[in-house]
Amino acid sequence: MKQSLKLTDIMALGFMLFAFFLGAGNIIFPPLAGQLAGENVIPAMSGFLLTAVGLPLITIVAIAVAGGSWGHLTKDLPKQAATIMAVLIFIIIGPAFAAPRTGLVAYEMAVKPFFIDAAQAHLTIFSIAFFAIAMFFAWSQGKLIDVIGKVLTPALFIGLVILAIAVFVNPQGEIVAAHGDYLTQPLTKGFLEGYNTMDTFGSLMFGMLIVDAIRSKGITDRAATTKYLISAGCIAAAGLAFVYISLFYLGATSAAVASGADNGGVVLSQYVQSLFGPSGQIVLSVIVLLACLTTAIGLISACSEYFSSLTPMSYKTWVIINGVACATVANVGLAQLISLSVPVLFALYPVAIALVALTFLRKKLPNPQMAYRVVILVSLLFALIDAAKVAGVDVSALKMLPLFEIGMGWLLPTAAAIICMFFVGKSTAPEMAEETV
Repeated sequence: MKQSLKLTDIMALGFMLFAFFLGAGNIIFPPLAGQLAGENVIPAMSGFLLTAVGLPLITIVAIAVAGGSWGHLTKDLPKQAATIMAVLIFIIIGPAFAAPRTGLVAYEMAVKPFFIDAAQAHLTIFSIAFFAIAMFFAWSQGKLIDVIGKVLTPALFIGLVILAIAVFVNPQGEIVAAHGDYLTQPLTKGFLEGYNTMDTFGSLMFGMLIVDAIRSKGITDRAATTKYLISAGCIAAAGLAFVYISLFYLGATSAAVASGADNGGVVLSQYVQSLFGPSGQIVLSVIVLLACLTTAIGLISACSEYFSSLTPMSYKTWVIINGVACATVANVGLAQLISLSVPVLFALYPVAIALVALTFLRKKLPNPQMAYRVVILVSLLFALIDAAKVAGVDVSALKMLPLFEIGMGWLLPTAAAIICMFFVGKSTAPEMAEETV
């Protein structure tokens, strides 16, 4: 029996994935990057698109190729190592960084501007309400595709289209000279800025949510599941690229209305108010609230589903735990949260990239188990050096490493390790049976 989905369901899947991705980091980082890149906005934006759109899409495809689950993706790694990696990623995209950031950005950009004297109590009350709503929507897993894909995301996308058209039709200033690293290495700087969206980590987890959503529609055939997962990934990637291009252009033409801004939220807020007048803040608030809420729902749902599979506690119990943790961490403050997350991202992003690369090369590797272990270990060790550097640790003794100065000292050693693994044959000893997933 041929299994197929209606076009509306495929579009809903794509919009659902797009909404999961489009959250706090996707909104606050491109405007400031665009402003700092100035006349070098094209190469900077290209680098950003590689890590913020290209890598998440490739990761979705890798999940589809591997079989649709984390277990399939990491079957050549020791089970404990794969579990530790997954737990760390879920903590990062869940209660530690990405999910609380959605609440913080929603407050900073959508609610705080309406208060003359905003206090900590306002953030506390808002974060409790915000994550209570996210928990409510995440409560029923099976309804995610209908609620997010067919209701919330279209409303969000309409708001973004209105903003994008206004930005291109009526830019609020001229493109000025580039600043800082964007002056000398805009492509690399944009590439590293794309880490901040955390979307490659998100892809590893959201891909599984989409697989569950596909199966809830009666699709059980692996080939059909793979096809629809890739289709959803392409739709989401197209939507993300559209948003990033418009936000980069917004930032590049923002010097006249948002000069001296220290974060993308300020750039976007002042630009929108210049575009639409006093009502601009209302337009922006709706866009930001919807974007951050849909991402928070997806993150809480993905984390709860995974942790419930590891523990005796139910999915709904984990929804409560994650929601409460997110509301608590959100009170740390946006600047502090971002500064804490950067070293962690530098440590784990290269590992995720290496894992995705190995997925596509697996069938050509003579000894996949050894290849996965060696390459992942090499990428982690060299990524930790880059992470230590951005955390302020003095690692200048290692500056002879290629690409060390631009924060990508992991790249060539990881690539060399992958190449070496093509020349390592299978062990003559009897191979251990692969873990069943």
